Amino acid sequence: MISVNDFKTGVTIEVDGGIWRVMEFQHVKPGKGAAFVRSKLRNLRTGSVTEKTFRAGEKVAKAQIDNSKMQYLYANGDMHAFMDMETYDQIELPEKNIEYELKFLQENMEVQVIQFQGEVLGVELPNTVVLEVVETDPGIKGDTASGGSKPAKLSTGLSVQVPFFINEGDKLIINTTDSSYVSRAQ
Repeated sequence: MISVNDFKTGVTIEVDGGIWRVMEFQHVKPGKGAAFVRSKLRNLRTGSVTEKTFRAGEKVAKAQIDNSKMQYLYANGDMHAFMDMETYDQIELPEKNIEYELKFLQENMEVQVIQFQGEVLGVELPNTVVLEVVETDPGIKGDTASGGSKPAKLSTGLSVQVPFFINEGDKLIINTTDSSYVSRAQ
């Protein structure tokens, strides 16, 4: 059991029969009434995000999550194969479990596969990935880094807003939490 007063970003808990990861939390002490903790939780089974309020000091069950370092191998229809980097065991995940992550996955990419009591819940991506621009409008001489943005389609099919000076073939660093452009890759 863990007290909601001890919440940290990334902690996994069991609440209402679901496995949840704490994305954000805020301790609130109103002038009148009891203190409480407002939190934003993501369901690791469904990917849905919800906001939940707990009374200060309330206890919840801490979920024991196992992370395995695995390599993304290939797509086989709507199933996606991953290989454990230590044991070489392979697992397949259905596309519906990793829809968001597929926007960033490339063959041979290393990721963390999240498991709870033997049940595979999903994939945890690195904070940033390097993807290649496959389609965008050409840059025009005189465009500056602070002068706005244009859409660009990346090698995985993801579309992001990028500065005007980015061209097709450029490799970009993309933030996986909000699908935003970070910088050019060296």
